[in-house]
Amino acid sequence: MLFRSVHSHSAKPGAIGRMAAKAMNVPVIVHTYHGHVFHSYFHPLKTKLFINIERKLGKKTDAIVAISQQQKKELTVDFNIAPENKFRVIPLGLDLDKFQTNREEKREAFRSSFGIRGDEVVLTITGRLVPIKNQVLFLEGIKHLLQNSRQTIKAFIVGDGESRTLLEEKARQLNIGFSTEKDIKHDQPLVFTSWRSDIDHINAGSDIIVLTSFNEGTPVSLIEAQAACKPVVSTRVGGIEDVVKDNETGLLSDINDTAAFCENLLKMTENKELRCKFGQAGEGYVTTKYSYRRLVTDMAGLYHELLSAKNNV
Repeated sequence: MLFRSVHSHSAKPGAIGRMAAKAMNVPVIVHTYHGHVFHSYFHPLKTKLFINIERKLGKKTDAIVAISQQQKKELTVDFNIAPENKFRVIPLGLDLDKFQTNREEKREAFRSSFGIRGDEVVLTITGRLVPIKNQVLFLEGIKHLLQNSRQTIKAFIVGDGESRTLLEEKARQLNIGFSTEKDIKHDQPLVFTSWRSDIDHINAGSDIIVLTSFNEGTPVSLIEAQAACKPVVSTRVGGIEDVVKDNETGLLSDINDTAAFCENLLKMTENKELRCKFGQAGEGYVTTKYSYRRLVTDMAGLYHELLSAKNNV
């Protein structure tokens, strides 16, 4: 026998991997959900099909890893993917070192490249520009700040995708001036940067990191933001409450409460002391909970547990 265990990730690779492992009589089969598409992505009939497929795959799986307590609840209670005793909650483990080194140099480099003054408050949202990410809410929040904040702000939308044209049009409707990655000067309050790989520089140069999604698993962008000592303003969906401690490392609002989101954004923008307090708390929190060293230990323990159980049968 070639394999003692197979551990799959994501939807399509997870389906293929688990079926192949079962066909080869691999003793231990493990699958990790990094997110799911069981609401807010597809038409109800298509969603139901995916749920039924995952339920069948769950029967072939010895252990299912959820990356947050909220995700486990959705998979077991809301969607009945598999019995609760098959689930283990093991948070992500990431290499966060680059977000915690040379911050001042990175901050100066990023802000200088966009002509950002020292007193300007920078708000950044990062990710695919697709409907599920709901960046329209970010634009509504920026409009609220431009009308109500005493601070001078600069907002960045980092990423690209099918919603790019819609978001640019929405910015025009809201009378939010913007520049893009094609412009040399960035003297407007909003910048569309398209894709960038220097997220450590972007986080260092920002003052607040924002997320507006309708659905999330464990958002890596918010872990990286807190590792960079930045406070978060986000919607309260999926596994976000496991990543962001409300009123300790960030401010959360319900997805259908635009007013609360806008007020949270204003509160964080106006209060530098709060930003510093939340940023420091967030760095300590994610460094302890989401380091790759902790992940290695947790996964090794799970494999040993499952293999020992098989050997004792």
